[in-house]
Amino acid sequence: MMPNYAPAPIVPVLGRGSRVWDQAGREYIDLAGGIAVNVLGHAHPELVEVLHDQAQRLWHLSNAYTNEPALDLARKLVDLTFADRVFFSNSGGEANEAALKLARRYAHDRHGPDKAEIIAFDQAFHGRTLFTVTVGGQPKYSDGFGPKPGDITHVPFNDADALGDAMSDRVCAVMIEPIQGEGGLIAADPAFLQRARALCDAHEALLIFDEIQSGMGRTGDLYAYQGYGVTPDILTTAKGLGGGFPVAATLTTEEIASCFVVGTHGSTFGGNPLATAVAGRVLDIVSRPEFLDAVKAKADEAFTRLRALAADTGAFSDVRGKGLWIGCEIDASTGWGSKELTDRVLEYGAMTLKAGPDVLRLAPALNIEDDELATGLDRVEQAVRSLVA
Repeated sequence: MMPNYAPAPIVPVLGRGSRVWDQAGREYIDLAGGIAVNVLGHAHPELVEVLHDQAQRLWHLSNAYTNEPALDLARKLVDLTFADRVFFSNSGGEANEAALKLARRYAHDRHGPDKAEIIAFDQAFHGRTLFTVTVGGQPKYSDGFGPKPGDITHVPFNDADALGDAMSDRVCAVMIEPIQGEGGLIAADPAFLQRARALCDAHEALLIFDEIQSGMGRTGDLYAYQGYGVTPDILTTAKGLGGGFPVAATLTTEEIASCFVVGTHGSTFGGNPLATAVAGRVLDIVSRPEFLDAVKAKADEAFTRLRALAADTGAFSDVRGKGLWIGCEIDASTGWGSKELTDRVLEYGAMTLKAGPDVLRLAPALNIEDDELATGLDRVEQAVRSLVA
């Protein structure tokens, strides 16, 4: 394979729930969740059953036809959110690409070609296509690929005054992660999101929420916007939507969706029966109020443990996030960063993530068993203490 990844020195071969085994038979507690993807862990029996059943019925048609699982999933998403219409694709980058194209098309059709500017935020991450990586506010991901798409402006995250200064009637959309994931688990201030909503309304711009990582129960709400009480015009969802099976969706209102007429945009595999059948079952499980309440309870336990570890060792200058999506900022005094820590945690038998050079990120399955969570946190603590010693 091409050398654009830096895989860990183990090869997992089996997963059950929140436990994973490598080629040597060694067990790990999965606190990474495939980067917030495996919201129901590995090989969840209901997902296995639904996939097996659908695999014996219908795999792929293309969008020359629709199919029952796609229609069913679209209806569920509409019923559970602000949206009236759904576009299916295969990944977060594709969902965000669709959202950005839709916003520009809407502005073009309603206001004319000059209303094309997109405002996004420093340290954001929206995908790996050339368009989305340019809208993302991290030049390390977008530099070196030739001319970038234009009319994209970046301002500091959580800075309502800077956003206000940048807004004009040329802006077609403001794109925000309610909680920046790759940027270090930084939550938006409620007042900042409220100001963004008001500014978009005043300038007839669309507010896009990228909930690729914050959605599907990750924060303890089905989607983070619901916890904030600020409704976007377009929302993107992927990662946890399929519980490990690739699927993504772009959600919006009837009026905005009407600008995507036949032939305007598409996806060969988007909305295929296998992916949408699995995602429909994931959504059924995750959207239950008792399930989301359990996420919040598990999160409280995890935050308590990690903040106690930070206070006792001085290893973390901040423990932040929301729900089962936690960022531990490594104190500069330690002399080590997130790579050293994730490597050491793996040696102690737990899988974790980085969120930049100095933030340890945890995004375990939302249904992780209490004993698995406790064991995983024990192993994180052992790793931290081994480095502090």
